[in-house]
Amino acid sequence: MAMNPKNFVQSATIAIEDITLQTALERGTSNADGRRRQVMAELDDPYALRMQGRHAKLRALHDLPDLLEQMERNVIANGGHVLWAADAAEARQHILNICRKHDLKRGVKSKSMVTEEIELLPALEAAGIRMVETDLGEYIVQLADDHPSHIVMPVMHRTKDEVRELFMEKIAMPYHEEASEMTAHARKTLREEFLNADFGMSGGNFMIAETGTVVIVTNEGNGRLSTGMPPVHIAVVGIEKIIPTWEDFATLIQLLPRSATGQRLTVYVNMFNGPARIDEPDGPQEFYLVLVDNGRSDVYASEYVEALACIRCGACLNACPVYQTVGGHSYGSVYSGPIGAIVTPAMWGKERASPLPFASSLCGACKEACPVEINIPDMLIALRRDLAKTQGPVWELGMKAWRFGNAHPLLFEMGGKFASKVTHAYMQSTGADKLDTLPPPLNGWTEHRDFPPFAEQSFHDWWRQNREDK
Repeated sequence: MAMNPKNFVQSATIAIEDITLQTALERGTSNADGRRRQVMAELDDPYALRMQGRHAKLRALHDLPDLLEQMERNVIANGGHVLWAADAAEARQHILNICRKHDLKRGVKSKSMVTEEIELLPALEAAGIRMVETDLGEYIVQLADDHPSHIVMPVMHRTKDEVRELFMEKIAMPYHEEASEMTAHARKTLREEFLNADFGMSGGNFMIAETGTVVIVTNEGNGRLSTGMPPVHIAVVGIEKIIPTWEDFATLIQLLPRSATGQRLTVYVNMFNGPARIDEPDGPQEFYLVLVDNGRSDVYASEYVEALACIRCGACLNACPVYQTVGGHSYGSVYSGPIGAIVTPAMWGKERASPLPFASSLCGACKEACPVEINIPDMLIALRRDLAKTQGPVWELGMKAWRFGNAHPLLFEMGGKFASKVTHAYMQSTGADKLDTLPPPLNGWTEHRDFPPFAEQSFHDWWRQNREDK
């Protein structure tokens, strides 16, 4: 099924029946969430650090336009180039123009969600430019002609056996039982790509405005090879990744790896702010920073601005019972899970992703896991409210009648007695122990959920009978 947020219910239904997917999700999410809890508990005061990280991101959002201009000035002063992209099409065009200017034909790319967001690889392929993903998870996704299913762990939806079969088919790997041997074969294959690439691409985990520095964090070393070896480096970064100072970075770099992979620090932290200087033996000859908006300004001007504080750690996905059950592809978007259920409709239109705000139990596990304390449940409720307003006058009238009935004790009690008699009469006539269907518009509930029978005796009646005198 094509990636489409509107297909969430159908995709989730298929995912629930996929035993292999369920096995992969159970292992992946439980392991990641368990490691996060363990390393966060090592801190003297985890909550204080989270609050410090939250305020760092909120300060950045408060001064976002000024910080972006400061970033641009510093990158240019360092010898780099800055390009602004209002949407995905403009971002793709900037990158294609760079490739044509420097006659670039072979690229290597470290992990980047924003390049996935702007659908860059198909555009490069159509222009005759070969781009290879070098993050192992993204490389597997590319070989399988698939989509990432997790913000941090792109192939959480695949088992080791599936990856083995893919490598044997696509990159001529001999049969290997151990994951380390499979990884070694992929590393050997990718090494040739690094050596032959004429440009490299990256995203950016952070942009530090005070020095014009882009930071990426990786565990495989591919980020360093993608950005340091080829003669041209193009960094494609969402405008919300900006932070003011290195002090803010020092806070957030303690939170990101702990929340994302359960590490105290990632194996590699790479920083770059321009091309190589005259006295530097390594680094690109040209550096381009493409700053991508693509709906972020709309979020910035809305009540959902806090969603832009996300540091893309994926902790809310691992903690979410819905994501744990249906996986990332069900969301039909680059950004899945609880934060994706906000980001996707807020950035690209509520009508295009209307099922996603309802893909939550509102249990609050996402907020508890978020390293910067984003209030995801409240924003999901607000999105549901906004979507309800688009249902038309009949829906609005029905909701007002429902609210009126529930706010008046006599009407509430009468409604309960009536519903109890009707539902029990129906079940007696059909021999059912629950209601399989309700008439419209209530059938929206029974399409996806069980509807248990009303109690034959209400709590109010039981209280009057047994407790009121006492």
